[in-house]
Amino acid sequence: MSASSARVHADPASSHRAIENLIARYAELVDDGDFTGLGFLLDDATFTGSGAPVSGREAIEKMFQDTVIVYADGTPRTQHVTTNVAIEVDEQANTAVSRSYVTVFQALPDLPLQPIAGGRYHDRFERRGGQWRFGERRVRITLVGDVSRHLRPNAEQR
Repeated sequence: MSASSARVHADPASSHRAIENLIARYAELVDDGDFTGLGFLLDDATFTGSGAPVSGREAIEKMFQDTVIVYADGTPRTQHVTTNVAIEVDEQANTAVSRSYVTVFQALPDLPLQPIAGGRYHDRFERRGGQWRFGERRVRITLVGDVSRHLRPNAEQR
């Protein structure tokens, strides 16, 4: 194998790490209340939660602003914990899929730390220009606790 042909194929471990970092970055941005950053992260993606699919930076940013309650510190006072991450990369096609669990915790001065939601992420990724990007994020929440201080009224139907 020549040096030039070795460079054509990306390192699978590197691809896995880049995708794990995207998954972690999503949680950080939501928990920081940075919905503009979230829009940029998902700019090329379609996001599907409990409502109709949303695509594009501005639409995704607006959906989060309209759905998630943000407090005086600029955050939703949540912590999204992503576990059981399984990633399958197709280096030849520059695509990948992943499955993971999400548990959302919330705490407020008058609300003790507690899990408020749990479910699964199903993601699709594409590598463009040597960079991995979200292509799709599907969220399926299967366990719902007290989300009254996390989601705006009627947000669960969106």
